[in-house]
Amino acid sequence: MSGPPPPQGVPRVTAVVLNWCDADATTTCIESLAGSRYPDLSLLVVDNGSPDRSGEVLQRRHPEVPFLQTGANLGYTGGNNRGIAHALQTGADYVFVVNNDTWVHPDAMGILVDAARSRPRVGAVAPTIVRMDAPHRLWYGGGAFDVKRALGIHWNGTISTDGALPPAASTPARPVTFFTGCAVLLDGAALRAVGAFEESYFLYVEDAELSVRLVRSGWEILHAPEARVEHRVEAEGRDPEPYQIRFRDRNRRRLARTHFTAMERLAFAAWFYPTRLVHLIRYLALGDVRRAGAIVRGMGER
Repeated sequence: MSGPPPPQGVPRVTAVVLNWCDADATTTCIESLAGSRYPDLSLLVVDNGSPDRSGEVLQRRHPEVPFLQTGANLGYTGGNNRGIAHALQTGADYVFVVNNDTWVHPDAMGILVDAARSRPRVGAVAPTIVRMDAPHRLWYGGGAFDVKRALGIHWNGTISTDGALPPAASTPARPVTFFTGCAVLLDGAALRAVGAFEESYFLYVEDAELSVRLVRSGWEILHAPEARVEHRVEAEGRDPEPYQIRFRDRNRRRLARTHFTAMERLAFAAWFYPTRLVHLIRYLALGDVRRAGAIVRGMGER
């Protein structure tokens, strides 16, 4: 992104956009970030070895945007971690990790940075995320980590009939215990202190795991309600895909094993295994062997 030099003392932000076989969505996200009003924002596109060659398409479309090719599908965790490492090595004070299927509003970055600087030891700031197909509906309006389920819970609902957000003066940033990896501003000092995403997770629950690690290391997570991002969300009411079931359940167990006390692990197990058995029986009754198999793998894989 070109333009006049930023004012002295403005924190430097690098936005990391991870692409996997979707050049059009990534282009839309890049265009939204190019329209940001924040004075010191740079972009980095990371391609996770997309077999459809969409990484090459993006390089041709946006030669002005720095580009990093991982050479293989490293998952959400590995791909974003390569981008985070590059951003920190090139002097970013903050890293904005954002899904490629999003539209970031022009004022969002400035609001996120102001929130991050509003109090000491803020490790992450999450924006308000609304559905792209229904901007009056919240997808993430803050969130909490649920120990019993080893999962981050989104606070959502309806904003208003026209999708308008409340005025900034009435909705200051507030502490939360979970951010979603869909869009989050991460403090460089916090990343150096506690590390980035746990790469062994590959995808799913990695945002909850980093949320837990930040909070338990004395960093704060904030939700900045006025910072707005639109997210292309899958249709509601559909069963998750088998790979989603497998990775989500496996990684919840990993999180519990790594971070929970004995009593927390017991409470999680008392909820997790009975509910997985219910899902397993349901999928078997429906003849859905793929999802039933994913339940078994999610319950058993280390």
